[in-house]
Amino acid sequence: MSVYLDYNASTPIDERVLNMMIEVYKNNYGNADSRTHDYGDNARKIVEFARQNVAELLGVKKDEVFFTSGATESDNISILGLQKYAEETGKRHIITTAIEHKAVLEPIDVLKKNGFETTYIKPDISGRISEDELLTQVRSDTLLVSVMHVNNETGIIQPIKEIGEELSKSDVLFHVDAAQSCGKLIDDLHNIKYNMLSASAHKMNGPQGIGALVLKKKRYKLPPVKPILFGGGQEHGIRPGTLPTALIAGFGEACKIAKAEYPQNIKACHKIKETLIALLDNSGLEYEINGEQMFCIPSTINVSFNGINSEALMLSSKKYCGISNGSACNSSS
Repeated sequence: MSVYLDYNASTPIDERVLNMMIEVYKNNYGNADSRTHDYGDNARKIVEFARQNVAELLGVKKDEVFFTSGATESDNISILGLQKYAEETGKRHIITTAIEHKAVLEPIDVLKKNGFETTYIKPDISGRISEDELLTQVRSDTLLVSVMHVNNETGIIQPIKEIGEELSKSDVLFHVDAAQSCGKLIDDLHNIKYNMLSASAHKMNGPQGIGALVLKKKRYKLPPVKPILFGGGQEHGIRPGTLPTALIAGFGEACKIAKAEYPQNIKACHKIKETLIALLDNSGLEYEINGEQMFCIPSTINVSFNGINSEALMLSSKKYCGISNGSACNSSS
């Protein structure tokens, strides 16, 4: 059996999370929106307890957390859900980066086909974008800025704190894709000013198929996001559909565990990364680490071996370790 190292694509589920979900599947099968019996009431209590755990991890209010199927859906709602507001205000300019996940880039492409204009900021050799370059592109008709917190391929942390600080002085909406930082850079996320944030449970030892969209209130109002799916009033109409109680319970438990254990997790990741770099240094191989490491999350390393084809390397090392040469969403391209 090989060693699994592709955690940025998906993490193994924590056994404590799995046990919580099994308990819910066995004993709490009611619909959380059924209002006429105890089965529904019990399911609703589980959902709200999990919502509180997610809110506490992210340092937001409970009524600012909306459950989705994952960060991809949250990204889509954050972007496509603004179309009506854009039409009403005449704001049809979006700023994002060239290194975003497809869950951000493709919804923006949809809006571009509908007449929106987009500015893409490219990173420099460090793997980071320049916040100054981005902010100089803000115009009077800029609707949205969308920037990922941590790049899923390089692990480089983007300057979203600085961007959020400046954008908070304007009426430009700021969306953060926090799929790779939720549960890891907890203190950082508590100190960032944003309007919308996306997260997935399966990036932090929770179950696949569940995530959250955070919509922060400003002057007691949510961002002007409209639903992109229809068929029910769940999640205050933001995301209709029967709530997956067990998945939500698992997500809440993963958040609770992450909040309690993230300091030791960070130390463990630093140690593993230092060990790996020492092994590479002593191997005699020619290699380069991509991205400025002073801006890199401890849980990620991106390495190039000079003259070696990445596909060939992955195939030859398949029985020893599970690694990736890019984002899982690009694996077939």
